[in-house]
Amino acid sequence: MAVVVTSMTGFARAEGRLAGAIPMAWSWEAKSVNGKNLEVRVRTPHGFEGLEIAAKQAAAEHFARGSLNLLLTVTGETATREAVVDEAVLDGLIALAARKAAAGIAPAALDGLMALAQTREAPTPPDADAVTVRDAGLVAGLKAALNNLAEALREEGVTLGAVVADQISTIESLCAEARSLAAMQPEAMKARLLQQVRELATDVPALSPERLAQETVLLAVKYDLREELDRLTAHVAQAREILAKGEPCGRRLDFLSQEFNREANTLCSKSSDLALTRVGLALKSVIDQFREQIQNIE
Repeated sequence: MAVVVTSMTGFARAEGRLAGAIPMAWSWEAKSVNGKNLEVRVRTPHGFEGLEIAAKQAAAEHFARGSLNLLLTVTGETATREAVVDEAVLDGLIALAARKAAAGIAPAALDGLMALAQTREAPTPPDADAVTVRDAGLVAGLKAALNNLAEALREEGVTLGAVVADQISTIESLCAEARSLAAMQPEAMKARLLQQVRELATDVPALSPERLAQETVLLAVKYDLREELDRLTAHVAQAREILAKGEPCGRRLDFLSQEFNREANTLCSKSSDLALTRVGLALKSVIDQFREQIQNIE
């Protein structure tokens, strides 16, 4: 059986550089864990909050379920701003130095005063078009990170799918074993009923063969497991069909695991044989493992 599933637990990273009016280095980190629905959290530096909506839309294009955390880190590369001497400030410093020199203080050098009077031009804020280009480049980088994450989740899904397929095969084998044991239940119940009648023979009237046969039939009907085993077999076939489609199937498998568990519980409650009870308990155990594994399937 070809099993194609995608995990919901993984990590990926993408990084690059932007040129143009707003040069910078960037990196996106994408981490995913299991979740009932798709939940996306986006963390960006100050000034990049406008990327959140686009980031969530990109995540929804890649994934159907899971809890995603997206982290953007940027390092700006601003050009060196030209130093400019504020002449008004310089004139004031020269006048102050002259007054202090008259008071006996050593005069200040002109180059030192010019350094004190220097200012740097404030950078020009980027225009809207430059911000649009910057954000488009960052969203493209995010999509690369999401592609890397999707690939990592598919690779994890290969291992996960093999585990789930083995568990389904184990369920099928246990069902077959339970069916063979259940087929012997009527005879076992008849023998047990005869033994009980013999033990009570001194206190109650003996049962006629007809009455004994009637009681045996009633017990056989009460403890008949064919319906439960038929449903378990049908569930096994349905699980394999779901897995083979290659579509997001975690929710459907989770529901199916509940049906598996319900039938296994009924099998244990109807069992009148120790060997059959042991098979039922083994069945419940592997169903629990199956349900635990599929929590990580998208």
